[in-house]
Amino acid sequence: MKTLILGLCLSLMPAVLCAEGAGHVAGVQEGTIPAPHHGREMEFALWYPAVQGSATASFGGNPVFRPVTVAPEAEAVAGRHPLILLSHGLGGHYRSLGWLAVALAERGAVVVAVNHPESTVFDFDMQAGLRHWTRAEDLRLALDHVLADPVLGPMVDETRIAAAGFSYGGWTALTLAGVRGNLAGYRALCATAPTGHCRDIAAQGGDLGLLEAGAWDADLADARVDAVVAIDPGLTWGLEAADVAGLAVPALLIQLGAGVDRLDSTDISAEGSGFAALVPQARVVEVAPAYHFSVLPLCTEKGAAILEAEGDDPVCTDPAGAVRAAIHRAVIAAVVQHLGL
Repeated sequence: MKTLILGLCLSLMPAVLCAEGAGHVAGVQEGTIPAPHHGREMEFALWYPAVQGSATASFGGNPVFRPVTVAPEAEAVAGRHPLILLSHGLGGHYRSLGWLAVALAERGAVVVAVNHPESTVFDFDMQAGLRHWTRAEDLRLALDHVLADPVLGPMVDETRIAAAGFSYGGWTALTLAGVRGNLAGYRALCATAPTGHCRDIAAQGGDLGLLEAGAWDADLADARVDAVVAIDPGLTWGLEAADVAGLAVPALLIQLGAGVDRLDSTDISAEGSGFAALVPQARVVEVAPAYHFSVLPLCTEKGAAILEAEGDDPVCTDPAGAVRAAIHRAVIAAVVQHLGL
């Protein structure tokens, strides 16, 4: 059942419905880990609940996006905490979801994210980036690294590990939770009724015909993942019931926007890919008014103008009546409730 929560988050009860009242400061560490399947190192970040009184600093800001506040290298709150693997979208960066990672860390979670090689803003190759199975392996390696670390490992409650992601990262999270790809189905979509993503693939030199179904359709599930959150997930077109049969953990699907405000390639409704109907056990939350990119960071006053001058995507522009900070609060509230934080 769909739940419209953005309106509620603009009501008189923000502390209950909009995930206010965080109890911790968000600490952060950044580093690299070996990624043999890419033949190089991979950047990662870890947010966690830090002790009160830790020194804070701005994190992740630039001329377009506002920073968030974190406590770099701060001491962690004692005890074991739930862990969330967080995956960015195609051409994104782990800092683009920093606002969500901070909010979850403030509520007691350890959040682990990577910059997926070949599919980040500074490291992008469409053909290589289409190898979606490497992204699942990226997060699996990051989880292995954290659990094996003598300092980080003891921070994690290994009975509470979730996967979450936005857009292409939403698909990455779903594959870790047991959803399998269907390359034939996606190729058929792009051949007969191409979405924006299909057009982007062609425009940027990608070719679905060069990919192998054995890898695309493989079972990428990680048995350690016991819950999943997918925000406007990509690659859900062309799937069949057999492709989602492995999804056995509690799932939250967040749909951004309604009607024409939705991005066609990430529309999971009956008018889009139909993915929501394939997984009736999942909770579906619609956040509207919103656009797909409304879950990127809050923008600076000059952000939209900078993007327009550079001919970039208008990712600082939201639909009429939308308040990006409220959209963020709505997403945080849904994720916090789903994961019991």
